Amino acid sequence: MDKGFYNAIKERRSIYGIDKEIGVSEEKIEEVIKEAVKYTPSAFNSQSGRVVVLFGKDHDKLWDITKESLRKIVPENKFASTEEKINSFRSGYGTVLFFEDMSIIEGLQEKFALYKDNFPIWSQQSSGMLQYIIWTSLELEGLGASLQHYNELIENEVKKQWNILDNWKLIAQMPFGNPTASAGDKDFMPLEERVKVFK
Repeated sequence: MDKGFYNAIKERRSIYGIDKEIGVSEEKIEEVIKEAVKYTPSAFNSQSGRVVVLFGKDHDKLWDITKESLRKIVPENKFASTEEKINSFRSGYGTVLFFEDMSIIEGLQEKFALYKDNFPIWSQQSSGMLQYIIWTSLELEGLGASLQHYNELIENEVKKQWNILDNWKLIAQMPFGNPTASAGDKDFMPLEERVKVFK
């Protein structure tokens, strides 16, 4: 499905209604994710981005972990809406977990002390680009996705469950699947307030 780059940018939205009936192979999903990881730019070519892709029972397990972690902190009388939201992510086909390898960032901070404070910022910028490229690539393959941040709540359990290295810091979670609902309308601020051009 080739929509073209600019159309993919426009059509990439937060899609919360997803299910497991996808029309693309796991191999193709792996391919586009690996290409994104390989070619996403990073400061000093640090390549600190790390990705874990969860399919099947592993995807379901992630959202079970998230639900049970939330159950410990959300009041019981308010948990129904939280559970519904988590179940909507679990209804998808898979999840992409985004990490940053902090050992690389710390190594660069030691090697280039002048830029020490910038490396964590640049790391987040690179991770944001990676998330966006994968999100847009999934859209090009006809999949819906959204970006979630349950990081501190689930990180320790995630690392334990999938044997993730301690120096990998969890940044975001992207559940994806066959879109079952559209994203709805989106309001845009006037571009004149956001873009200045001088000639």
